[in-house]
Parts: sequence; structure tokens; C-alpha cells
Amino acid sequence: MIEGIGIDVVDIERFSSSLERTPGLREKLFTPAERTKPVASLAARFAAKEALAKALSAEKNLAWHDAEVINLENGRPAFLFRGAIADLIDGADVHLSLSHDAGIASAMVVVERR
Repeated sequence: MIEGIGIDVVDIERFSSSLERTPGLREKLFTPAERTKPVASLAARFAAKEALAKALSAEKNLAWHDAEVINLENGRPAFLFRGAIADLIDGADVHLSLSHDAGIASAMVVVERR
């Protein structure tokens, strides 16, 4: 059963400007492993975290680092959950799709309970 769906889009140039303008924002939003990615990938990962919050109907007080976007061996993106978000997920399947093209990064998240 589908429990929630979330989608988010991010203007990559605007996101890049925000990272440059706001010292510490990169560290606040992303784990050390995520921070190694280029800005388009960071924008997609930010969109993924926003889409996840929408799919979970989550409160805004969840920690950004509790949902890390990783790539599986086959390259497919997935979440690594910790803390309060791991408790919210509680065994659900979370499907993630990322894209970035033409200056826009996007993410879609589906939370499914069996």
C-alpha cells in the first residue's frame, strides 16, 4: 500500500548561489559523503530530502543528516536512514528517483508499506 508520495524540484543555479552566499549551509544540509558531490547532485539530494519530508508528511524538525542519499552498486539512488527518520520509516520500502537536466534538479519519493 502506498503511504505517501513526495516530489520536489530545485533550480540548480539558485541552489548554488545559496550555498555560496550562506557559509555552513552545505554542512547543515549534507553528510560528509554527500558533500563530495557536484552542485547538480547536491541539488538533487536536497530535492530528495524535501520530497521525503512531503511523502512522510513529516514535521520540519527532522535532521537533514538523518536521511543520506547514497548510490547502490548498480548506481541507483537510495536513502540511508538514521535517527528520527529511521523511526518514521519503520521498515517501509522507500523508492527514490533523482534527475538533473536543463538547470533543474528533481526528486520523487514513494513510501510503501507491505
